Amino acid sequence: MKTKLGIFPVVLVVLFVSGCDSSPQDQILGKWEAGETGAKITIEFAKEGKANLTMMGKTLPGTYELNGDDLEWTVNGMTTKAKVKLTASEMELSSDGKTIKYKKV
Repeated sequence: MKTKLGIFPVVLVVLFVSGCDSSPQDQILGKWEAGETGAKITIEFAKEGKANLTMMGKTLPGTYELNGDDLEWTVNGMTTKAKVKLTASEMELSSDGKTIKYKKV
């Protein structure tokens, strides 16, 4: 009986931790960077669908919407649709047969 009761708290902790996974909407928030020095692209996703794209030293404000693995974002009047794969530290955006890999900054 003691063994069964000792396992119960462990099971509860595992269930609690597994239920705390971040949603894609939470994972995308923050700064992401791709490219090499001199040709870096930085995207910052904020709450309420706001985004900033920085490239060649110029920052452009925009908006985004994430639905599952579909990302639609608009910057400087141009809308782009991409498939997104997210982890806590990496993001891949795929569109028109091209994939860009970003690292969380």
